[in-house]
Amino acid sequence: MSARILVVDDIEANRRLLQAKLEAQYYTVIQAENGPQALEVARKELPDIILLDVMMPGMDGYEVCRRLKEDPATEYIPVVMVTALSDTEDRVRGLEAGAEDFLTKPVDDFALMSRVGALMRYNAVASELRQRQANGLREGLDLDAAKEESDQPARIFIVDDNPRASARLAAVLREAGHTVVTLAEAGTMGDLSRLGVDLMILSLPSKSFDALKLCAHFKVTEATRAVSILLICDPDDRVRAAKGLEIGASDVILTPVDKQELLVRVRTQARRARYIEMLRRRVDKGLELSVIDQLTGLYNRRYMMSQLHQFMQRSVMGGRPVSVMMADIDHFKSVNDTYGHDAGDEVLQEIANRLRENVRPMDIVCRPGGEEFLVIMPETPGDLACAAAERIRRAVAAAPFIVGKAGLRIQITVSVGVSTIAGEQDTISDLTKRADQALYQAKTTGRNRVESTAA
Repeated sequence: MSARILVVDDIEANRRLLQAKLEAQYYTVIQAENGPQALEVARKELPDIILLDVMMPGMDGYEVCRRLKEDPATEYIPVVMVTALSDTEDRVRGLEAGAEDFLTKPVDDFALMSRVGALMRYNAVASELRQRQANGLREGLDLDAAKEESDQPARIFIVDDNPRASARLAAVLREAGHTVVTLAEAGTMGDLSRLGVDLMILSLPSKSFDALKLCAHFKVTEATRAVSILLICDPDDRVRAAKGLEIGASDVILTPVDKQELLVRVRTQARRARYIEMLRRRVDKGLELSVIDQLTGLYNRRYMMSQLHQFMQRSVMGGRPVSVMMADIDHFKSVNDTYGHDAGDEVLQEIANRLRENVRPMDIVCRPGGEEFLVIMPETPGDLACAAAERIRRAVAAAPFIVGKAGLRIQITVSVGVSTIAGEQDTISDLTKRADQALYQAKTTGRNRVESTAA
């Protein structure tokens, strides 16, 4: 997976060194020699990753990072701070400025490629989800709420067959506020999805199990696929660590494990995992909003039309007939006029409930609009559809509707029209028009009744 990487450093030799390393791995490199130029190039080129030197004259890397994250055009670009400073305060300051990761000079080749590779995998998922969100629910993330949620303490499971080593890691992480369970404490890996694990720390030097096989297993298992994996690796075992990253691990930390680096890596992985989860929820919500009527929770006209098309196609190609019932609330205008539109909304919601309770699991209940409802009944001939419609009509009329704070009891009935597919020449318009004609007949012959047109 290639990428366009912006390298920002005021020293040309440093830029060229990083450029040579990255281009050797077939990345495309763009350069900037100071903060203002970096901001301009980032807005213009929109690179996939920015490697940003901290110590630059004029505008330092922290300020550049803050400005990048404040700009809607560049806020999603991952920033890796590159610094000769190793103090905890400097690393924390970089994260607070919005950086996703850091590298310490002199930049180690393995660390560089590990970080870039991990960010590219993260970018691929995040970009896809953001695109889906843009195409579906056109509503931005609440960035403050997103940041607050992503910075919550993580739930961590440590998989290491060295009890002393895992206990040391657990102590450091617990002191920082994270919830930690070690393999030694749990006795078994059990059901990690039940534990709600955000991050797994997996020790490659473990002797009693093959850590790479475990990593592969976790990444192909539905319950643990989304869990981030941080590999602990000996410096002389980088080949296996690289393989772990290929399999799906999110990051690598070398032994001896530095306390502050561990905390930063854990925080970074937890942030990424939760951001991805928030995007997924947004996409799911967008998909739901595109097919669900928000008042009743039934499917809307858009979904109704797509499903009708599919079921009619199946019926024409040799399947059993599909029928529809169209129901309309009798005298609904008088409900709104007498009791108010809030009461009318409650009636619509209760109608939806009674419809759902009186159809089969395979039936699809929709609200195309207003006080009109339509039920798609797959594999249902006309006589059975009429029987189902009569059952629904009785269920609506059987008990009064209780609405409003005063608990008003309103008697509600529906008129229903039924239609069944007539053959391969039949269209959705034909089918629904016949149901509408039958509904009109039910209305004009007394209401609170079911009528059917000949299929």
